[in-house]
Amino acid sequence: MGEHTGTHFDAPVHWITGKELPANTTETIPVGRFVGPACVLDASADTAADPDFVLTPEWIERWEAEHGRIPAASWVLLRTDWSKRTGDAVLNVDETGPHSPGFRADASELLAKDRDVLGVGVETIGTDAGQAGGFDPPFPNHTIMHGAGKFGLTSLCNLDALPATGTVVIAAPLKIVNGSGSPLACWRW
Repeated sequence: MGEHTGTHFDAPVHWITGKELPANTTETIPVGRFVGPACVLDASADTAADPDFVLTPEWIERWEAEHGRIPAASWVLLRTDWSKRTGDAVLNVDETGPHSPGFRADASELLAKDRDVLGVGVETIGTDAGQAGGFDPPFPNHTIMHGAGKFGLTSLCNLDALPATGTVVIAAPLKIVNGSGSPLACWRW
């Protein structure tokens, strides 16, 4: 079975920066780390205008001014409405490569270190922007989040049905031995 297909969970060991951390594989992560309140950051208007939109600390701070500070041990879910796309629009590839939203490095730093979140979730096929291979560092969200022992959730859907705050997410992966990830069904209340 593919660990990183469909809606799935990325463990820290999924990326080189998380390979040496303790409790970094799906079967070693304490169960309590899969459950937390969700903060849904609605960037759907931004991504409709610019498919290469990247979340910045300033964008996060504007969201917090309206909804309150992102609490520690929470899931940050980036709503882009990408899950409503079909066909070729899902990958959104042209001669320069894929184009999809993601996180700027300093936004990932803010979330991982200053807010101490559990991890981030996205509607796209990966937690980094489509053009992130050319960022400094390359693939900053993977590099920073997994290096800090945080998690990723990808290919989420129905984020438009969630409020900005007030939802609890349970994102428990299969306990695959030495698993770097797992297919996932997320539950919310």
